[in-house]
Amino acid sequence: MRGIKPRKTVKNLRKTDFLSVRLGDKTMKFTLSWLREHLDTDASLETITDKLTGIGLELEGVENPGAALAPFRIGYVIEAVQHPNADRLRACTVDAGEGPVSVVCGAPNARTGIKVVFAPVGATIPASGLVLKAGEIRGVASNGMLCSARELGLGDDHDGIIELPEDAPVGARFVDYKGLDEPVIEIAVTPNRGDALSVRGVARDLAAAGIGVLKTWEPAAVPGAGASAISWKIEDRKTCPWVLGRTIRGVKNGPSPAWLQDRLRAIGLRPISALVDITNFFTIDLGRPLHVFDVAKVRGNLLTLRHGNGETYLALNGKVITVTPDDCVIADAERVVSLAGVVGGEETGCTEETTDVFIECAYFDAIAVALTGRRHQVASDARARFERGIDPALMPAALEAATQMVQALCGGEASDVVSAGAEPEWRRTARLRFDRLRNFAGADIPRDEAEKILRRLGFGLASSDEDSITVHVPSWRNDIAGSGTLEPARALSAEVLAKVSAGVAKIEPEVDLVEEVLRIWGIDRVEPVSLPPLSAVPQAALTPQQGRALVTKRLLASRGLAEAVTFSFADHKVAELFGEAPESLRLVNPIASDLDQLRATPLITLALAGQRNAARGFGDHGLFEVGPAFHEGVRGGQQVVAAGLRLGETPRNWLEPARAVTAMDAKGDVWAALTTLGLPLEALSVTADAPGYYHPGRSGVVRQGPKLVLARFGALHPSLIRALDLPPHAVAFEIFLDAIPEPKRRKKAAPELSAFQPLRRDFAFVVASEVAAEAVLRAARGSVRDLITGVTLFDVYEGEKMEAGRKSLGVEVVFQPKERSLTDAEIEEASAKVVAAVTKATGATLR
Repeated sequence: MRGIKPRKTVKNLRKTDFLSVRLGDKTMKFTLSWLREHLDTDASLETITDKLTGIGLELEGVENPGAALAPFRIGYVIEAVQHPNADRLRACTVDAGEGPVSVVCGAPNARTGIKVVFAPVGATIPASGLVLKAGEIRGVASNGMLCSARELGLGDDHDGIIELPEDAPVGARFVDYKGLDEPVIEIAVTPNRGDALSVRGVARDLAAAGIGVLKTWEPAAVPGAGASAISWKIEDRKTCPWVLGRTIRGVKNGPSPAWLQDRLRAIGLRPISALVDITNFFTIDLGRPLHVFDVAKVRGNLLTLRHGNGETYLALNGKVITVTPDDCVIADAERVVSLAGVVGGEETGCTEETTDVFIECAYFDAIAVALTGRRHQVASDARARFERGIDPALMPAALEAATQMVQALCGGEASDVVSAGAEPEWRRTARLRFDRLRNFAGADIPRDEAEKILRRLGFGLASSDEDSITVHVPSWRNDIAGSGTLEPARALSAEVLAKVSAGVAKIEPEVDLVEEVLRIWGIDRVEPVSLPPLSAVPQAALTPQQGRALVTKRLLASRGLAEAVTFSFADHKVAELFGEAPESLRLVNPIASDLDQLRATPLITLALAGQRNAARGFGDHGLFEVGPAFHEGVRGGQQVVAAGLRLGETPRNWLEPARAVTAMDAKGDVWAALTTLGLPLEALSVTADAPGYYHPGRSGVVRQGPKLVLARFGALHPSLIRALDLPPHAVAFEIFLDAIPEPKRRKKAAPELSAFQPLRRDFAFVVASEVAAEAVLRAARGSVRDLITGVTLFDVYEGEKMEAGRKSLGVEVVFQPKERSLTDAEIEEASAKVVAAVTKATGATLR
């Protein structure tokens, strides 16, 4: 269902949905008291968190920052005198409600008569993890600690200890006095629910689910006093169709009040200044990103939203950004001052010297912001909300609310509101047939209850009849009944695509409403129903491709290789060691700078795993992986490959001593796998044209016929071994599971078992050293097809008794008569045919 995290299917591919699949879930934090500012409820924390998960806002966790501060008490400094043995220390006597305690303190503001935060013996300091113990400091007893804000994790101030007001109750818990002992709730928000990235959005959903009542929020308009110092101009209307703003003159910027700092700090945001903290507050509170410009730093009186042109600017995150023509930027008369919807600029940021401020409140296209953020690898709370879609109708009210808070905290006089563009058209309707709740969703929900749920979610009644209801979709739900652009399959014709689009437009709005009603009513209330059986005999659980992969894994594991699961991407510089690393397979936004290239073979990441193992003293081992390899020329852009790597030496045992691994070990793995997969080995051949990352004289390519490549094997190239710092003996193989043909389905016949004994003859052929043994075996095998059932190589000799450039191959041929025993003459005739065939094919002579 929509908003329920376990749901992985996408019922249609709108442009926003197609993008959201790549956005991933976003977490949202808020305190319980913050939630109750929008939600009138006395429900317990457990009730609220359970309901959040039930309606699709999955609970990630609940923290209580005050738990770490529970031991800390409010203390009164009875006396603070100079330490007798240290110039920079003070010997203090502190009362924290349990009598006087001696404490040595080095803070410059430690003095008699102040109220402080006292940490008793046994308390753990949050910032350092230090557990306080009783002791002496230069001869004076110290049985506790007087704390600074930084030591408590409440800020960066470490110039002195915290000084509390005179009316602070001595002995009381500091967390109770400061109101820090309240839970912080964290939820996971699915990509389509941009409205739930706000405290008010979460409160609205809970109210719809019966947890309290959503409080009214209607900020009064602030009358303007004169024209704004800055106005707007939009050149890129596709990215920014509408923008508002106003100047507030005569502000006094400084630290924000304690309530605002505590609220931001509780959810992991660092307080900066009143003006900046206000924008952060509304980003979380309403899901409405804002930005403030220092009017004195803006050049000219016009801010323009336009395409970038290669300019650079210093962003608020300290990163120098070079904008592109694909980016929408905000520029003054001379320069770029902000990357629209993503991050503002340092040069026009507000500081304590700011006296006139301009508030930006804009609507940006979700996909444009997402692409810009990815292009420059900048993540921000503003981007996270814009790229999921924000409420276009909220902009005027949000600007008024922000103006009120700026005036309340910083003073000043507001100008008239200036704007450019127009409010985007968001009004639309959706129709719900009530019988669809039963026959599609499987829930027997009464009509009046479904209507109430939709009303509580903000849907307005447009019309109704006996069987259905038509509602107005609220402005904040851009994921319902939207009119996005399909991301079609390339093979679809224009006619088919038009039909698909029409079908989506007809079906989607109703399905969206079914989802909304069902998630609020309770998916857990839907009775489970078993799917009807498709047939009396269950179908195969695995496809043939999956079966081959599973069989191959078991076979390779049985041969002593350990299965590895590695990333499907690697550093492009490492990938180039294994051949080409085309730009088309380069990741635009990698999860790490050394994971920017889709791998052309799993050997790349296996080799890196082997390198790490060897560096840690495990040089003799074997790994394998069955995973994807990416190529431009193959169907679908990727193929499934079973790759293996053997390093160092074989294990020692009493049967044989350890030896270095060779190409024949890798060939043995390949042959065992292909045999297990049902391939007739007599139909395979080996050629010496392996890729360049294999040793040219110790590698091969396994083929079925002249063109079909099934596998590769061999020793790794010495240059690759040196580049990756692998053990000197390293062999590998690759089996292309997608290339293995499906076995032909034939009726199994009874095996033909001859009543006559087989006859074995050994031949010793002398051939040139460059002649492959496979050529000799193939020629012998095809000489007398109706009689020969087996040909095996049992000896290779290249020694002193053999002339230079020649070698001797010992071959066993099995003759199996079927109708009668062979006579001596027939045996000699068959043997002669074997010799003739091998001689013709390879130039061999009988030794």
